Amino acid sequence: MENIEIKLIETKDILSVFPLLKELNSTTPSTILKERLLEMTTQNYKCVGMYFNNELIGISGLWFLTRHYCGRTIEPDHVIINLKYINKGLGKKLFEWIYAYAQSIGYEATELNTYIENVKSHKFYENEGFKKLGFHYLKKF
Repeated sequence: MENIEIKLIETKDILSVFPLLKELNSTTPSTILKERLLEMTTQNYKCVGMYFNNELIGISGLWFLTRHYCGRTIEPDHVIINLKYINKGLGKKLFEWIYAYAQSIGYEATELNTYIENVKSHKFYENEGFKKLGFHYLKKF
């Protein structure tokens, strides 16, 4: 696809990602989801957007961390491509941008989590060279 632009979304425009974010988080109330997203922008978080003819069609949050086992790492989070644009190679394009960006700012690895039931994403990430290292656990209070 031509006319694809990938760039960081400015903090002041972060709520522009909300419709796509809601697709992935349909059970979280909108008010809570917006509050969390705004709070995330005050932490080690940025969001990258993929645009087709100036329409936001894909996003990935980016967390910036240093881990003892892999060094400076960038963690893509809530990776979403609008359903109309799936299976067109855009996920690969988005991740190529993320890898290049991470390396350009001195990061040496990328790691991520994906939902167990999202089997299609598992195949995509494995094709991208990601290796399963363990399980991600969550306990809510």
